[in-house]
Amino acid sequence: MTPATRPDRRPLLWLTLGFSLILNGCAVATLELPTPAALAPTVAPAEGAWLPPPTWTPESRKGLVLASGAGVVYGPQPTRTPTVTPALPTRTPIPPTRTPTPTPVTPTPAAYRPSVYQYLNRPPSGALGPSKLGLHVIRNNDPAIMAFVRGAQPALIKAVDDVGFLEEVKAASPRTVTIGRLGIDHQAYSTDPEKAARDFVASQLARYLANPFVDYWEGWNEPDPNMDRMPWYARFEAERVRVMAQYGLRAAIGGFSTGVPEFEEFLLFLPAIEAAKEHGGILTLHEYGAPDLTYLYGSPLPGMPAYPDRGALTFRYRWFYRDILEPADLVIPLAVTEAGVDGIIGNRPGPNGFGWRDFGDYWVESGWGPDPTQAFINQLAWYDAGVRDDGYVIGFAVFTAGAFDHWLKYDINPLLPALTDYVRGQR
Repeated sequence: MTPATRPDRRPLLWLTLGFSLILNGCAVATLELPTPAALAPTVAPAEGAWLPPPTWTPESRKGLVLASGAGVVYGPQPTRTPTVTPALPTRTPIPPTRTPTPTPVTPTPAAYRPSVYQYLNRPPSGALGPSKLGLHVIRNNDPAIMAFVRGAQPALIKAVDDVGFLEEVKAASPRTVTIGRLGIDHQAYSTDPEKAARDFVASQLARYLANPFVDYWEGWNEPDPNMDRMPWYARFEAERVRVMAQYGLRAAIGGFSTGVPEFEEFLLFLPAIEAAKEHGGILTLHEYGAPDLTYLYGSPLPGMPAYPDRGALTFRYRWFYRDILEPADLVIPLAVTEAGVDGIIGNRPGPNGFGWRDFGDYWVESGWGPDPTQAFINQLAWYDAGVRDDGYVIGFAVFTAGAFDHWLKYDINPLLPALTDYVRGQR
């Protein structure tokens, strides 16, 4: 059943959880994000310029600012009035090589762990802060990837299976938060969730311990447990956090796809959030739009009120943080480990297509920029301006560098020099 067709189960959920949240009657700050035409080219700072930490907590304000060589740019927020929240399939590039179950070892902390938690309560700053744009990397197959790391010093890098190069990332950019995921053949809600979590960690532990330059490890990729299986998944993730902590490892929990979970489902995930907060874990999820990144921005979740600065796809996470985690004192750092444009979103306008390469002409015609490359970067800048206003967001990883086979339509390797200039220009 897709999110758009699920029945409203909130009354039963409130009775079951005894969890009361104020959803209406609150003053909500409006983010006025730049229109495509308002975005201006950026200028790189001098070599050796000081950089703030990856997480940043700017003051809430009605006007977001994009720093540029031409001064500051203000603009109205985009308006969209679509009606559905699509569900997307799981993306797993390739199945991994199986790792034998290791014998438990004495816990050994990683060689480097960025303490992103210390910035959650950082006093607000009037500055927008550095860019939070990073990369999702399937394969380190192009020198431009490491050139981006050295030049941009990005907030985060997410790697899938090919995680060895993250050691080089750490050497070139110690501030960069590194997140790894090892692919698996099946994601099954079966047996006891705690046992399943212990078996999962055991199957991957040897590679975890061999790669201490990975700061956080994701588990499942893009699960959509629905109401009936979310309690199982919450217990699975909570136990995975605890088991990994025994080995000095930190977990990235969730891994949810674009358009999920629903508000009520996220409430059932709170046991995993509590475990992650106790053991220094983070939350990860994916946010895509199509035919551009602003699609469904300003639209509500099913059964929820609409807000001008949240969306059913991009900025969906604000429902979870503002209405659930902040009131419950359960805020943990968030990493958007996949972001960009993905045409597999259903019931959408625009041309047929998959990755960003399929939408360039449409974007130029729509006024996003003079050419497909700049049009895509302008959309990423729009999203960057928003996540930089949320201090708990570590960063977002653009999907994807190092593409091959059917992922080539998403390949951003040719954009990396321009993305480096953009990130450097936002300091």
